[in-house]
Amino acid sequence: MPAVQLLLLACLLWGVATRPAELRKADDRSGRCHYTFSVASPEESSCPEQGQAMPAIQDLQRDHSAQRADLESLKARLSSLEGLVHQLTSAQAAGPSGALEGPPVELSTLRREREQLEAQTRELEAAYSNLLRDKSVLEEEKRQLREENEDLARRLESSSQEMERLRRGQCPPARSPPQEVPPGSQAVPGWNLQNLDFQELQSEFTEVPAARILKESPPGHPGSEEGDTGCGELVWVGEPVTLRTAETITGKYGVWMRDPKPVHPYTRETTWRIDTVGTGVRQVFEYSLASQFAQGYPSKVHVLPRPLESTGAVVYAGSLYFQRAESRAVIRYELSTETVKAEKDIPGAGYHGQFPYSWGGYTDIDLAVDESGLWVIYSTEAAKGAIVLSRLNPESLECEQTWETNIRKQSVANAFVICGTLYTVSSYSLPDATVNFAFDTGTGSSKALAVPFKNRYKYNSMIDYNPLEKQLFAWDNFNMVTYDTRLSTM
Repeated sequence: MPAVQLLLLACLLWGVATRPAELRKADDRSGRCHYTFSVASPEESSCPEQGQAMPAIQDLQRDHSAQRADLESLKARLSSLEGLVHQLTSAQAAGPSGALEGPPVELSTLRREREQLEAQTRELEAAYSNLLRDKSVLEEEKRQLREENEDLARRLESSSQEMERLRRGQCPPARSPPQEVPPGSQAVPGWNLQNLDFQELQSEFTEVPAARILKESPPGHPGSEEGDTGCGELVWVGEPVTLRTAETITGKYGVWMRDPKPVHPYTRETTWRIDTVGTGVRQVFEYSLASQFAQGYPSKVHVLPRPLESTGAVVYAGSLYFQRAESRAVIRYELSTETVKAEKDIPGAGYHGQFPYSWGGYTDIDLAVDESGLWVIYSTEAAKGAIVLSRLNPESLECEQTWETNIRKQSVANAFVICGTLYTVSSYSLPDATVNFAFDTGTGSSKALAVPFKNRYKYNSMIDYNPLEKQLFAWDNFNMVTYDTRLSTM
């Protein structure tokens, strides 16, 4: 009777905690000793029959299965907790940079790398766009040069044929045959047309620039060099003369200069050049001889201690004066010792694209030199964008005197100073521009001008006056050029 035994065992277990148990000992029929342990049921007055016991047994089995399932679930949860405890223990043993913090750190690193890649992509796209724009400009200039070259070739061929015809004596006959001279009259010598035609043709081939004619004029002539040694009003700017062409895209615009007041070991021939395309501009190329500059062989390269901004730098009395990048500070850098001698903010000056010239290039602060010394051209919020001109002490960079003009800085392409007068240029790209305004610091008044000025390469980003050479130095679309000038006599 296994079922009955199980039922009795269940009843025993159920009531053992609340009912007293009885232990009996007796011999069976065969003489063996039997121990009997009995517990009274708290609910049943008598034991059920076998058929009545089966449902109870099934209930007990179901409860047992459910308890086993709960036990297995608890074991699984316990195993999972043990695994988590093991991970936590390993993370603590690994320290602050352990496995527990690994995923967030890796995610943050990946996010930063993605942002950096996106920023680099944007920069590359902008650079590519600029290169495409420069390429289109260069292609247009190449086309124009090709057309000019073809036109010059046609003119040269035509002129060569004409000269050859003249050498062979194939000149047109005289317009009318000689008439008889009346009695008592004196014969009038005829014109030598062949010689006149030949001289006219020769004059086309030996055309001399106006600047050279002025310099070769005899003393006392209105256009002679002797007449230009003093100060006066600018009345003429010559044709541009190209000295050097930059080789790379970084030379599209920049600044080049010579010292109008050279000190040892430099001479009036020593030349400096700075390519200002890009960020973090620090290199200054030095050329001891003009021939080295023309050939592109620097004798020395200076690395500035602070980056430079704009094309407004100048060299004066052995020092390079330039604007520090993204600031209104002007720095005096002594070239021979390669040290910074002074640094000073220009009070209230706009910078980094606040008040540039019309062509841009962060040309908010433009330094200049004339016969009297060092100047700075800029604008301020108080001046509402009008040009402000200040004379600087070359040693300390202190502002000695300041003038506010009525010329809007962003409406002109560039500016320079001659004999204490500020001059502005109307356009940086039009081939036939003008020097359109003059502001006289002596009288504090300005007036309109119309002195022709040529932008041969159609992107003039720098114009400075050199009082020693009596020339304008300019940087026009990769090309470093000079212009002769003439001043009216005082």
